[in-house]
Amino acid sequence: MPDITLDTETIAYIRLFEERTGAAVKDCLESEDKLVFLVAPGEIHKAVGPGGVLIDRLKGLLHKEIVAVEYSDDPETLVKNIFFFYSPRKVEFAPKGQGRHASVTVDPAWKARAIGKAGKNLKIARAILMRHTDIVSVSVA
Repeated sequence: MPDITLDTETIAYIRLFEERTGAAVKDCLESEDKLVFLVAPGEIHKAVGPGGVLIDRLKGLLHKEIVAVEYSDDPETLVKNIFFFYSPRKVEFAPKGQGRHASVTVDPAWKARAIGKAGKNLKIARAILMRHTDIVSVSVA
């Protein structure tokens, strides 16, 4: 896994998120109009707030889509957490080059959304997984 380097803007986003939610942030990725915060295990409820109120406030403040994902040391759990909103049913792994490929099966009704426009959600998932696991590619089944 590569060392993670964060720019000053990303560090500022993390600081703001931690101040507003009280949840510890392990990583933050920015993709176009979306910020994805990887929060410490067990802190997802703290990060989101009752009924998602904290995420909604941050969206209004930053004028960006905000997503919180709970970190896990277990790659399968982490993949399921990344795709949480799309009702992941199972994750399968296959060797790929120096790492592994993850194939996540989601509710068929959510498959297109899980992939995202032009594969945007897959790119974000892959970026998170490459930074924190040996997973080098991901697909949605």
